[in-house]
Amino acid sequence: MRVQFLAIAGAMVVTVASVPKATAQIPLLPQLPVSSSPSNENSETNVADWVYLDGRRLFQIAVSKSNFSQRSQDIQQNLAKISQTFFQSADQQVKVATRTINGLPVIEVNGQYLMTVTTADAELQQLDPSTLANQIAEDLKTGLEQAKQERQPQFLINQGKIAAGLGLAIIVASWGVYSWQQRAKKHRVSTVPRTSRDTQNITTQLNQQQHQHLQEVQKRLFQITQAGIWGGGGFVMLGLFPYTRILQLGIVTAAQIPLKLGVVLLGTYVVTRLSYALIDRFTTALISSGALLNSETSERLQLRVSTFSGVTKSIVTIIWVGFGILAALILFGIDIVPLLAGAGLVGVAVSLASQNLIKDAINGFLIIIEDQYALGDVIAVGDVGGLVENLNLRMTQVRDSEGRLITIPNSEIKVVANLSSRWSRADLTIPVDYQTDIEQALQLIKDVALQMNQDLQWKRQIIETPQVLGIDNFGDRGLMIKVWIKTQPLKQWDVAREYRRRLKIAFDQAGVNIPVPQQAIWVNDLQLPSSQEAQVIGDRKENLIS
Repeated sequence: MRVQFLAIAGAMVVTVASVPKATAQIPLLPQLPVSSSPSNENSETNVADWVYLDGRRLFQIAVSKSNFSQRSQDIQQNLAKISQTFFQSADQQVKVATRTINGLPVIEVNGQYLMTVTTADAELQQLDPSTLANQIAEDLKTGLEQAKQERQPQFLINQGKIAAGLGLAIIVASWGVYSWQQRAKKHRVSTVPRTSRDTQNITTQLNQQQHQHLQEVQKRLFQITQAGIWGGGGFVMLGLFPYTRILQLGIVTAAQIPLKLGVVLLGTYVVTRLSYALIDRFTTALISSGALLNSETSERLQLRVSTFSGVTKSIVTIIWVGFGILAALILFGIDIVPLLAGAGLVGVAVSLASQNLIKDAINGFLIIIEDQYALGDVIAVGDVGGLVENLNLRMTQVRDSEGRLITIPNSEIKVVANLSSRWSRADLTIPVDYQTDIEQALQLIKDVALQMNQDLQWKRQIIETPQVLGIDNFGDRGLMIKVWIKTQPLKQWDVAREYRRRLKIAFDQAGVNIPVPQQAIWVNDLQLPSSQEAQVIGDRKENLIS
């Protein structure tokens, strides 16, 4: 998988790196239009542009910004009329002449006026006007004769053969990339371990996440490769014929901004995904070393790793998106130094105005580093508590027993109670009647706890032998016996409910009563009529249960 990934990436790099050098040598690729620029360092009013024929550059012109567009358009229209007349004639050679009018060279092609070479044109090329006019005349002669030769039937037939061969090569290359992708997909499926989610440990899950990120990058690179094969092949085929080469130039001109944005977006996406894979790889290596993982802390470590990994990936995403935005601004020629300086000032102002956000971020960072709690923990903060569903540098979100999602700013978390950190405990208070044989009751409570600890279904959730601490209090309901059962995180409630069910059944079988609230009322000696004396004496001997 990694070899295939590196091969695709390397091919893309070689292709991109080779285009600028080949552009000047292969006539199939048009020369990119250059944006207007000053003709010299001392002039801010003169701009330059190229004059094209069939998508090829012929020569540059320079003039003031005020009438730049009009002059460029006039020269291009004159050249189109001249070339059309020449292509329809039987002449194979073109006559380009220069003559001087009002001290400036004038260029005529086959007796038709094309343009006047100005001093601004000469300054652009750092030549005198006459020399520049002769150079432009040579370029015009060569370009027009080559353009007419390319319109001959035999040349078009040869180019058609090349286009057919190129189309066949595109189909073969696309099929090869598709077959390669299918083989890689089958290889991934065959190497994925068939394990259930319950039996996967944290290392296996991290490895799977790492492979998923690499597979996503590989998938996108395959898609880009296919698009490059078909798009690049079609683009080159347009450059084979003089009639379609202008379309090639139009595509290049129109696609500059989308292409730059696409490169930045693709680069940002790929780098972000690779960063995710590196984070998972580093975490896997750290856990595999055995320094952090043992049988007691494996589930706790899984919660902590998922929290740390999620926060780290969020931070990495923000960083790479920021770099992507800066790269896009640079590609579009925007000076980012003033933007960075302004961003620094804005950052200082925002930091002063949003101190609570900074406090949230600092406290959130400490919560994650110190492992105060993680995703999946049950915590209590002040009067609220519940299951931690979301945790980042700014806030913590918990879901309480009523299903409400409670958002707590991290700066407000001063004292937090974690009910599921590493292990939990079922704290049980068992009431028994005062008239019960206490030794029998204690032994029965202990036997039920030990039997439950030996049950395979509950043995995994109980991590230590249950402790019967003895009589904890004399209450109004009877004797209170304290029992502690140490469990896996978040399993204390399940274990407690099952233990109470089993203990009730055992009490019923042994005849041990679970008392209810009661109160004894005693009547003092009073001088009563003889008719009520017998009733009072009977009342003295009875306990009225209410």
